[in-house]
Amino acid sequence: MPSEQILITGNMGYVGPAVSRHLRASRPDARLTGLDMGLFAHCLTGSVCLPERVLDQQRFADVRSVMPDGLRDVDVVVSLAAISNDPMGSAFAPATDAVNHVAAVRLARLAKEAGARSYVFASSCSVYGQAEGGPRRESDPLNPLTAYARSKIETENDLRELADDDFVVTCLRFPTACGMSDRLRLDLVLNDFVASAVASGRIDILSDGTPWRPLIDIRDMAQAIDWASDRKAASGGAFLAVNVGTPGCNYQVKDLAAAVAAQIPGTTVSVNPDAAPDKRSYQVDFSLYGQLAPGFLPVVSLEESIRGLHAGLTRMGFAERNFRESQYMRLKVLASLQKEGLVNEQVAWTGEPAPAAKAGAAA
Repeated sequence: MPSEQILITGNMGYVGPAVSRHLRASRPDARLTGLDMGLFAHCLTGSVCLPERVLDQQRFADVRSVMPDGLRDVDVVVSLAAISNDPMGSAFAPATDAVNHVAAVRLARLAKEAGARSYVFASSCSVYGQAEGGPRRESDPLNPLTAYARSKIETENDLRELADDDFVVTCLRFPTACGMSDRLRLDLVLNDFVASAVASGRIDILSDGTPWRPLIDIRDMAQAIDWASDRKAASGGAFLAVNVGTPGCNYQVKDLAAAVAAQIPGTTVSVNPDAAPDKRSYQVDFSLYGQLAPGFLPVVSLEESIRGLHAGLTRMGFAERNFRESQYMRLKVLASLQKEGLVNEQVAWTGEPAPAAKAGAAA
């Protein structure tokens, strides 16, 4: 019997290395293929070798240009490729829709036509936006506040039309990601706080600290993707959009900062009581996921995520107080590539650096 074939798009980002590593461990006989543009391939953080070593094949391609042949014999598609946060979604709104929505739906259609059995889409709890009145369930009204969140909802809606008993679609609404990665991002709330504590010994919360944020470690995200890859239509329906987490995943921002300070002695925390209200505040109900996937619930505690980040940054010799202007921020990477003429406003490779960049390199 041929081995199972899994295609992971966007595998060279922040979450991808954890997903690839987990799937390789849980499915040693599967053929794992990564597909990525490589925009952030150079943003390695403390890795002694390429995390893609666990794959059978790495393809460098834009998810927007995948052809039908690229889905031949694929059983499962894991769709991670995305313009991946609110600031980038705002700066590159047309590209956000093209990559996060249009390309993801087109890929699903091609996969279905090619005979794939499962499509796993990395969605987001950010679709709840500003939500008062208790934790949000999947059936509650959505309130997207950003281009990124809107792109996730639009994709979910279109994927629903493709799902059937032979093509099971699972949209995993993930909380804010956290944890150490071979391609670390520091434009995420917990990761930012740990980096601040390590580099400067202080955490300055820009809001009053009261907004709610659900969190999930990237290792637990990988476990949920593993579950969704084998989910049957009888368990949740041919199409499923589900919040991934446990009740303990909901935190207020000030509590996250306090948890970091408790793990990294000597860290001071300040809040800004005069800050304008942060509208992105929501709690999430995870009971449906608990019913459907009891053996795949998050197991990495907040404290363990903090310790992993602390250890990883220490191993790197991290001391960049100005890290918000560095390659650890995905928007800064894209802006730098665009400035050099390597990437255009559609977040596509141009193939040639700008003349000024060439001259600088020659000098």
